[in-house]
Formats: sequence, structure tokens, C-alpha cells
Amino acid sequence: MFSPELIQQFKSIIGDNYVFADEETLQHYSHDETEKLSYLPSVVLKPKTTEEISAILKICNEQKIPVTPRGAGTGLSGGALPNLGGVLLSTERLNQILEIDERNLQVITEPGVVTEELQNAVKEKNLFYPPDPQSKGSCFIGGNIAENSGGPKAVKYGTVKDYVLNLEVVLPTGEIIWTGANVIKNATGYNLTQLIVGSEGTLGIVTKIVLRLIPLPKFDLLMLVPFHSVEKAGEAVSAIFCAGFTPSALELVEINALKITSDYVDNQTVPVHDGIAAHLIIEVDGNNQDVLMQDMQAIAVLLENYDTDEIFFADDAQQKEELWKLRRKTAEAVKLKGYTIEEDTVVPRAELPALINGAKALGVEHNFDVVCYGHAGDGNLHIRIRKEGISNSHGNAEMTGILAELFKLVKTLGGTISAEHGIGLIQKTYMPIVFDEVQLNLMRGIKKVFDPNNILNVGKIFDI
Repeated sequence: MFSPELIQQFKSIIGDNYVFADEETLQHYSHDETEKLSYLPSVVLKPKTTEEISAILKICNEQKIPVTPRGAGTGLSGGALPNLGGVLLSTERLNQILEIDERNLQVITEPGVVTEELQNAVKEKNLFYPPDPQSKGSCFIGGNIAENSGGPKAVKYGTVKDYVLNLEVVLPTGEIIWTGANVIKNATGYNLTQLIVGSEGTLGIVTKIVLRLIPLPKFDLLMLVPFHSVEKAGEAVSAIFCAGFTPSALELVEINALKITSDYVDNQTVPVHDGIAAHLIIEVDGNNQDVLMQDMQAIAVLLENYDTDEIFFADDAQQKEELWKLRRKTAEAVKLKGYTIEEDTVVPRAELPALINGAKALGVEHNFDVVCYGHAGDGNLHIRIRKEGISNSHGNAEMTGILAELFKLVKTLGGTISAEHGIGLIQKTYMPIVFDEVQLNLMRGIKKVFDPNNILNVGKIFDI
């Protein structure tokens, strides 16, 4: 429990109405979307400004109080879990889009803006911010920065790191810095901006974000391709790129995940029948509709060599929305069906069939159910696991051993253990599989430079 004097200090900085220690609020902020884990913070603080966050961190640094930054709480690796109690610092009140600069194709935003709201705001100006994580309707742009989020359109347009120009950051010691400049090219010193992107709130708290934008594509086309085997679907992914096509999205959903999701959202848009093992959702976009149609037709012809069923072309915006709804609801649906353990693996796209087969084989060997789906176009496969009696991988010796086998396979295939969800609390055990001690010590050294008293998001990514 924090002393009344300390609580009063926090209230004097942000106001009585934004300091919470009641059980209901603590419970609400004790978890994110990671498995079924929950850790109570000692207090929840909701500052409004950069200066308020600076003042809070100065106090916590002096008194060595753990601070867990939190955005919308949609994370899947435990990055926003207050595993050591202490202060839970929510950025939800820093929720303003500060400027849309149409001349320079940039936007300046605070971190508590919902990603889809930012996308819609720039879309009104015929501008485009491509990163679109599955939870874009609820996640915050600040959390996307922390995790270097991707989403379906990463296959063509890249991830968050490709759009961040500059960041205002409060360091754990309370100092306020800008990491770079609002320019496209910058070779001035170390790239602190890209160091902060993907650092999972361990190095500082982002309070302002400068993002580059691109012109909004005028057209997009979407099709759904059913396959009689998951392996053929995986092979088809690589074939599409080898043939010279670059879809704006290329998603894989195996049939078990699709059945669960179709029932969950009561959506019969996609025909589900015996003999179909997986679907690819393929989107192309651009400014010439005739060219896009030619590309889609050529892709469809190419895929006839990969044991497909009847291909479904979305005829209008509503059908496109129904297809994307199925894909975006997949994680939520399968989690409710007991697939609470999710691994965010990524391999070179040509190795997807081997990864899928390996995950399925582990399921048979260790007696668990597994469904696969994800951003096949960039080799990013989400593997969801359901094992009777085990709802959390974190802290479970049996599941830790199983996942170590999975991640060793991923490493053998040339991949790594997280593509867009981060390492957080639950993946740090497996970091030595992909990094040696020299690399890990370099990371620990960086953490110590930024956070000498080790107060910010302690125990995430690795232990000091």
C-alpha cells in the first residue's frame, strides 16, 4: 500500500479525480488481453499532459517505485501487466490528434488516440496511415508504437516503424526529449526514434508522435480463396510474390478457426464445407481499377495450380466488410473457445507450410488443439493453443517446454518468436533461443542507460 502522503503527491500533480486506488479500478487495470493473467497495481494514475507524466516519473524514480505504462490494454504479450504492483500509468487522457499537415503528409498525435480514429481522420483528407492491427478499433496508437504493430497491410506498406518520424518521450528519470526531427531523411546521430519504437514501454513513455502519411489509394479489390490443404495454401503465398504480385493484404485462416469465428459473429458469407482446409483472403489496392482487376484475375489463374476450390470475389463494400470482419474477429472468437495461449511467430514466407506442419505435429505429440491464422503475406502466423487444464503458458512448466520446442522450430526455419505482439512478460523466457548472451547484454545495457533505477515496465522483454 502507498502512503497517504505519496497518494497526495500524485493528486497534487493530476487532480483528485484521476488517482484511483479502489478495488474495481485496480481490477480493471490488472489485466490486458494476454491469456488469463492478472496482477493488481497499487494505484492507477491518469495524467493528461507530458509535464504531469514527467512529474510522476521523477517521484517514482527517486523512490524506486515500479511504473507500468498502459494504453488501451489490448496487448497479447503482457506488456501492460503491472506484474510488480506499483503505479499503473494510463495514457488514455492523452487522446488528441494535434495536427494533420497536408502539405508535408504528416500527422502529429498524442498516444491515447484509437488507431482507427486516426486512420479515419486522415482519410477525410485523402491521406493514408496503413498500419492496421487486428484491434485497430480499440487499440491506441501509442501502444502500436510500443509494439511496432503491423496488421494485414504490412505485407505491402510495412509496419509502424516505417511511418514514425519523431517522438516526444518522457524518460524514466523525468526528462523530456524529442528523439529526432520531422523529416523523411535523417542521418544525424544514433536513431533514437527507432530505438523507442518496439521497446514496449521499457525505455520511456511516448507523449507525442509524428507520423508520415501517404496518399490514399482510390480502389481496392478483395477475394477469398479456399484450399483443400493448409500446406497448399502456404505454398500459394510464396508463389504469388514469386510471380511478381504484391497484394495489399494476404491473410490465412485455417478452417477450424474460420468455423469458430463464423459461428461467433453469425456470418455465413464464407462457405464452410467438408474438404476445405484453409482460406486465403487476398486484397490488392491502387489507383487504376482495370489494372487491379487484371492482377486479381492473374492471381486467380495462378492459384488453380494449388488445389483450390471455387474462388469468391467480393462484389461490393458490404461483402468486403463482412470478409474483414471474419478475419478481425478470429482471435476474439477462438479465445472464447478456450484457445487462450497465442504465439506470434514469423518465418520467411516460403517456410509457412513447414511451420504449420510443425505446429500441428506438436499438438498431436503433446495432446493439445491448435488453430493457425495470420498475416501469411509476410510470414507472420498466429498459433492459438487449447490444452485441457492449462489456460496460461506463463508459469506453467509443461507449456513452457512445449513452446520452447515450437520456437526452436521457428528459429531453425529462419524466423523469430514475435512479429508484432512483442515479448512483454510471457515471451521473455524464450529470448535465449533467438539471441545469445552478447546480444542480450547489449539490450540490458541500453535499458540501464535509459532507466538507471529500473522502474519502467520492469521485468518485460528480459530481467536485469
